[in-house]
Amino acid sequence: MKLLKLTKLVAIATVTVSSLTSSLTMAADGKVYRLKMAESWNTNFPIFGDAPREMARLAEEMSDGRIKITIDSANKHKAPFGVFDMVRSGQYDLGHSASYYWKGKVPNTLYFTTMPFGMTAPEQYGWFYYGGGQALSNKVYNKFGLMSFPGGNTGNQMGGWFQKEINSVDDLKGLKMRIPGFAGEVLAKLGAKPTNIPSGELFTALERRTIDALEWVGPSLDLRMGFHKIAPYYYTGWHEPATELQFLVNQRKWKRLPDDIRTILKTAMKLSAYDMYIQSYHESAENWAKMKSEFPNIQVKSFPKDVMSAMYKANQELLDEKSAEDPLAKEIIDSQQSYMKKARVWTNISDRAYLDSVDAVEQ
Repeated sequence: MKLLKLTKLVAIATVTVSSLTSSLTMAADGKVYRLKMAESWNTNFPIFGDAPREMARLAEEMSDGRIKITIDSANKHKAPFGVFDMVRSGQYDLGHSASYYWKGKVPNTLYFTTMPFGMTAPEQYGWFYYGGGQALSNKVYNKFGLMSFPGGNTGNQMGGWFQKEINSVDDLKGLKMRIPGFAGEVLAKLGAKPTNIPSGELFTALERRTIDALEWVGPSLDLRMGFHKIAPYYYTGWHEPATELQFLVNQRKWKRLPDDIRTILKTAMKLSAYDMYIQSYHESAENWAKMKSEFPNIQVKSFPKDVMSAMYKANQELLDEKSAEDPLAKEIIDSQQSYMKKARVWTNISDRAYLDSVDAVEQ
């Protein structure tokens, strides 16, 4: 009996080893998967451009060279706001951009970047990965043969650079401002004239007074753009508390990839997205200190309470309108609002209470 049991165990072990060896052989079949990615940023654009390159590096390293990703920047493919269509058509397998850039063609895409008065970065990541956000993203993008994954977060963004001080809601009327996404619709409701301009054209547009104000990111990227030279008022944020970029994936191409390659790509995207969040936070801290010491003429402002109240009210009215117009928009908005309400309680008990307590002691 003991010999029979031993024989069975050896047989099971042999089958297991054989299966494992077969899997490893398949995983190391030597085939190289060459993918092309289009990004919305120019060559060597810091932080934003670092994320897709880090993703490509990680994918190649983790696959032992079986994944090779070529990245074409906006100054090569000439279509910074055309990444959606280029990946959808199969011209590119992957894209790196921002979901709210596509609101003109697919309005429900804008909710997956950030929302005014919305979630912070940790709250938004919790919603996306564990609170149903990914499933809702799939509902929006799958209709177009695409998949979207988080592509790097800037954290809370500044409210923008203004050539004139904002003292009342009336100062927003007729204001020409580069501001994309839902925030642009909020300002339009208050009489402003929002527009979207590629990053490479922002300084010139502000300098030539094509626009009166702009928001870009925050100290992590804004100082090197030179906006402070022509717009001295730098306002704190309200509109993008957790701006998440995206990796777009052509679904047909994705389905043709082996399971292990898909797993490696998802892991590389997730790691590089988180790394961008860390990098952006670090650079903001470094550049804020630099700004205060080297550029004392920059006037940091917060919008007056009546302006903030007007923007908040306009935002809520727009959310109600979107929910009434489109069942899927309502599903996304309700999901985000519900998750934020729950997560914010913990944010207040943890982060806000801690910071308030420390401030009280230090003062």
